[in-house]
Amino acid sequence: MASVTPTAESQGSHFVIDPNSTVSSLLRKHSSERPDDEALRFGEVVRTWAELDDRVRRLASALRAEGIGPGDRVAVLDLNHPSCLELSLACARIGAANAVVNFRLAPPEIVYVINDAQAKLLLVGPEFAGAAAGLRDKLETVRRVLPVGGDADEYEAFLNAHEPDTEPYDAAPDDCFVQLYTSGTTGFPKGAMLTHAGMLAHAAHVAADFELRRDDVVQVAMPLFHVGGTSYAFLALAQGARIVMARMPDPAALLDMVAAEGITHTFWVPALMGAMTQVPGAADRDYSSMRAISYGASPMPLPVLRASLELFGPRLHQVYGMTEACGVVTSLGPEDHADPAVAHRLVSAGTPISGVTIEVRDPATGERLGTDEPGEIWVLTDQLMSGYWQKPEATAAAVTADGWLRSGDGGHIDADGYVFITDRIKDMIVSGGENVYPAEIERVLAEHPSVGDVAVIGVPDERWGEVPKACVVAARGATVDPEALIAYAREHLASFKCPKTVDVLDELPRNPTGKILKKDLRAPHWVGRERSTV
Repeated sequence: MASVTPTAESQGSHFVIDPNSTVSSLLRKHSSERPDDEALRFGEVVRTWAELDDRVRRLASALRAEGIGPGDRVAVLDLNHPSCLELSLACARIGAANAVVNFRLAPPEIVYVINDAQAKLLLVGPEFAGAAAGLRDKLETVRRVLPVGGDADEYEAFLNAHEPDTEPYDAAPDDCFVQLYTSGTTGFPKGAMLTHAGMLAHAAHVAADFELRRDDVVQVAMPLFHVGGTSYAFLALAQGARIVMARMPDPAALLDMVAAEGITHTFWVPALMGAMTQVPGAADRDYSSMRAISYGASPMPLPVLRASLELFGPRLHQVYGMTEACGVVTSLGPEDHADPAVAHRLVSAGTPISGVTIEVRDPATGERLGTDEPGEIWVLTDQLMSGYWQKPEATAAAVTADGWLRSGDGGHIDADGYVFITDRIKDMIVSGGENVYPAEIERVLAEHPSVGDVAVIGVPDERWGEVPKACVVAARGATVDPEALIAYAREHLASFKCPKTVDVLDELPRNPTGKILKKDLRAPHWVGRERSTV
């Protein structure tokens, strides 16, 4: 597995990051060396590196005037907006951290995250002003709510009322400056503390493998509360590449942006790509500037993957990652997407990126397992978070004493070093002594033309302990025949893996980031029984 040893030198147009750098030092470097080059574009808003640096330093002064300093948290509740990135950069400069709130959360969850972070300042976009006002008396530590954008904007006056800061905090590489919350499929979200060192290591590793240079153009399409948004923005910022940010991931608008802005790199999720393939005239657009389209965060149905390959050609990188590792840890590159001789790799997560080591361990004993032996995916890298905010027990459960991150994902590594993610460890079905991974069944069922969405769970069985059940949503204009679907599964899977029953639902329950809540599907079947539903 390859690794990179970052240096302080610039190699051609690719800036290689010093591991002892901080985010603030890189911004100073770009603004000093390339003050008039464009750093960021958001609709009609354009910022040069000098302008971005000036705004961040003014914001740092404004935060200090509000009594915000080292170790403090601020928060953002908004769709994508440059102010969120500026706030993260200002926090890096003063030793604080930006806790970006998932705007898709329910009101009680939003309150939980803001209170858990102990945020002193809350930036709120116009779409969420009413909701924030309704929650204001429940926010225990927030001293001020600052409207951003729209007719009620106070952010620009807040920033411009102060002179640029001249004394940056002496941040250590392992200081947290961004706090992103996990999805919370089994309970309340946890705040992963992302550090200067971790975020810049991620930027160096991904840039090396994806050939990202400072003259490239990076589209930030995904929400900034997710690593696919914030970490992707910092990937570009670290290299000095131009950022083009979208407020919302609108399929047609993002496709139009590619040609209009000369986008070279982007990150999308499979559901978005599925919608893109259905955009009228999508095949007529110009994608020639694109060198790397990364996709991940949820399984890619093979029909959507085939349609995406036909639309975009050999530019696809499937990535697997996690908030706790600042983003990407493996990649399946264009060559594996294009070669029919290795088509089986399309359901893999690829191989570790530079700077990442992956092993499969026995989840109970921690023993290292061999080729093709299923177990838990463990990750070793300098990209890791410093821990979960104020949750030492959860941190100790996730990160071993010698620095390995226990992902909670089940999988195996084949003889060629490709990582296959089968499912969450907790979702594994043990049927008659056989381990059954729902993702394997879901990939097969998703190929059936009547299926639009699918989740497989384990339900009680008197003979086998538990057996697979398929919960499906019909494809548009189709009707699901449960018996026919089970027969189809038997053609492609071993008998013990086949669903014994099929439930046809109007929709599958999902959390605010779109992950299926299998615990909600399982719960009714396990009332009064021993199996956990979380």
